[in-house]
Amino acid sequence: MLRSIRSRAVVAAALAILLSVVTLGIGVDVVVGRHLHRSLDASLRRRAVAVAQLSASAPALLTTPAALEAPIGGTDASVEVLDRRGNLVARSLGLGGRVLPAADLVNRVIATGRPAYGNGLDAGEGLRIYVAPLADIRGAASGGAVAVAASTTDVAETIHALHVGVVLSALAAAVAGAAAVALLLGRAFRPLGRLATAAGEIGRTGDSGRRLPETGVDDEVGRLAATLNEMLGSLERSREAERRFVADASHELRTPLTALRGNVEFLARHGATPAVVADLERDASRLARLADDLIAVSREEAAAPPTTEVELDELVEAAVSGDPRVRVEALPVRVLGDPAALERALANLVQNAALHGPAGGLITVSVGQKGAAAVVSVADEGSGIAPADAERAFERFWRSSHDDSGSGLGLAIVRATAERHGGRAYAEGSCVTIELPALRDLSRSVATPDRELP
Repeated sequence: MLRSIRSRAVVAAALAILLSVVTLGIGVDVVVGRHLHRSLDASLRRRAVAVAQLSASAPALLTTPAALEAPIGGTDASVEVLDRRGNLVARSLGLGGRVLPAADLVNRVIATGRPAYGNGLDAGEGLRIYVAPLADIRGAASGGAVAVAASTTDVAETIHALHVGVVLSALAAAVAGAAAVALLLGRAFRPLGRLATAAGEIGRTGDSGRRLPETGVDDEVGRLAATLNEMLGSLERSREAERRFVADASHELRTPLTALRGNVEFLARHGATPAVVADLERDASRLARLADDLIAVSREEAAAPPTTEVELDELVEAAVSGDPRVRVEALPVRVLGDPAALERALANLVQNAALHGPAGGLITVSVGQKGAAAVVSVADEGSGIAPADAERAFERFWRSSHDDSGSGLGLAIVRATAERHGGRAYAEGSCVTIELPALRDLSRSVATPDRELP
């Protein structure tokens, strides 16, 4: 059983070439065989015409020695001249005492007056026979017939030689083609072998920093190697991000756990005091918030895209209603979303704005549409995020150098929620924006375009 692609390709190429050459050979055999038989028939007919002309012009010469001797295409032809009763009048010297096996054919030609071809055997040798009527003018053969025969051995040998040549050519072509395919595939698959070996070594060692060898050629194998190396790089970055996440989570959990354990030990030794109980409550609350945020990030990154239609302006107004610090500027816009996740992201943004803005400062929440995107922006009156930190602010556990409050997961949850909804989140100074794909309201009039944020 052929298991390798190379073996199957070599066998398929050999069979295809063999079949092609054999098919071509069959076509050539048919054409050449037909041509040889037609050529022999034409030669027999020309010889018969010459004998008929001799019988009509000089019948006395038919019986002279060697009058009927003339080779056909290098092959001796046997000629018989018969009268109207089928009796032999003259024959070529090559026949000796033999007669052509054409009695029935001769009688039919004499009876109908129409020439005819036939086949026969003479001492085991195949013959092609042509019989033509003679004119009823004068002479002993008047009204009779002339029969001309030639051996078909040469034709048969030629066709047999052609068969042998076709078979040998087909085999030679199949072997040469298979060898060429094997050579080309060997050179083409050699880089694949190196890739497989390197990939197996990476899988065995688990070293995501290693890369597959580059082929240096811009072909399918080279592009495959480049694509796999890009995939390995992406996996390495993902693995490194997970490592950082575990390390950061461990660091974040260590501080409240250490404080909680110290307070518990103090409580066991000295009993409960209001300060210790307050510290325990604070540490437990911080751990609970951190756990909730970790679960929220994980859930957002693993959840499927939402399919529920949400009136985004109504959701925002309902989520922040009753908060005197927040002013809402909302225009109607609809999205496919997860209401609970969107409310959580909005709460994180409002909480960040309240935390980092000036005490008693105003928080502005704007909802509208910009092009094909639904936009939710939350801005405070503080200095905001520095441009250099605008991208890093959405990383997990990131905090600015002068801020150690919170878990550092609020904006990470916002970004994960936006990306799950097919959008994005970004910061510009003190304004943080979420953009989501907006649903177009087909019921609106074409003459009244959507209102957009400036």
